[in-house]
Amino acid sequence: MSKPTVALVGRPNVGKSTIFNKIVGKKIAIIEDTPGVTRDRLYSEATYNQYKFNLIDTGGIDISSEVFNDEIKIQAEIAIEEADVVVFIVDGKEGLTQNDFVVRDILRKSKKKIIVAINKMDHKEAQENIYDFYELGFDTYIPISGIHNIGFIELMDAITMDFPQTQEEEEDQRLKFSIIGRPNVGKSSLMNAILNEERVVVSDIAGTTRDSVDSVFKYNGEEYVVIDTAGMRKKGKVFESIEKYSLLRSLRAIDRSDICLVVINAEEGIKEHDKHIAGLAIEKGKGLILVVNKWDTVDDMTMNDYTKLLRNEFQFATYAPIVFLSALTKKRLHTLMPEIIKVGENIQREIKTNVLNDVIMEAYQLNLPPSYKTKRLKIYFTSQTGIKPPKFTFRVNNKGLVHFSYERYLENKLRENFELTGTPITLQFKNRGDES
Repeated sequence: MSKPTVALVGRPNVGKSTIFNKIVGKKIAIIEDTPGVTRDRLYSEATYNQYKFNLIDTGGIDISSEVFNDEIKIQAEIAIEEADVVVFIVDGKEGLTQNDFVVRDILRKSKKKIIVAINKMDHKEAQENIYDFYELGFDTYIPISGIHNIGFIELMDAITMDFPQTQEEEEDQRLKFSIIGRPNVGKSSLMNAILNEERVVVSDIAGTTRDSVDSVFKYNGEEYVVIDTAGMRKKGKVFESIEKYSLLRSLRAIDRSDICLVVINAEEGIKEHDKHIAGLAIEKGKGLILVVNKWDTVDDMTMNDYTKLLRNEFQFATYAPIVFLSALTKKRLHTLMPEIIKVGENIQREIKTNVLNDVIMEAYQLNLPPSYKTKRLKIYFTSQTGIKPPKFTFRVNNKGLVHFSYERYLENKLRENFELTGTPITLQFKNRGDES
């Protein structure tokens, strides 16, 4: 059962991002410019009491070429498309504006639950304007202040009122992989090729895929689940022209996957957004395979040349295998599933503690960490404490002495000694004696 989705909708400057951060429980902002790091999140998982849900901030969507009202309409339409509950945020201090009515008219056509959150209620003007908002014609109105934390319990109670309580689902043991990437790189064609049947609508025009599809198929007697992220309920280029909207689709699929296939269009070459999407999969700890599609159209580069190019551009994911194929002609398609199976084994690889410690202690003796103010990092014991992705915990004298370059050295040593192709790995350092 997938988590419910809540969308925050409203014209600019009504406080959507502040409320988004408050509900998510942390300030989500970009702190570095590394390729693959999300620069503006419009999607996150949130928890309230026993409820878990996905939260969309439509304020993160920007269409500079569109006129103002069209931008608001598109934001509202995307929210309606994706959400179970829509929180319509209005500015209590400023009162109703024509743009609020534009949003209202779109939301009225939806069959979704609408909650009007009247923000900035810490201002005197907002107290005076509050009853004007009933003119919008919805059933639920909640006065709040994003900055002063007023009304949030009431808002969260209203949002989650009809949500099912989170239940431990029976774990599906089948390997799940998603096909993610920019619009029109061939995601649906690849899915069709894998399934060997025309199960979804495929066209050369971005935005014509009709819906997201999860499909179960058999390969060598084993069942696998493939998740297609190209899905569009509404036809039209406008949705797929918003890269962040395709990002939203990708994020939802990444959450449910064990492995992500990042599809790259060989004709177009590597784009910044390709790296961005791969980075999202890594952040979520998923297995990663780079799939270069439409390889039959490239005649001025060898696989070796293209691999060097990819390794240079995706320096943050040098462990990801690369598969060259053509979804349309099915050339080299046979090379994909063996890689998926291999990465599937690696994301849940378990390494014996004694073997792990032998490798780490040898690496430590071979290259001692640099000393800092006469103090040097000591590693006492290492154990594997998780899978999907593999997680390794190091007991040390002082975790503050771990330099990022030494952490990278240890990761490289683990990869040299154990088969961890295609999977990110997590290294955690704890002071000896720490319980947590």
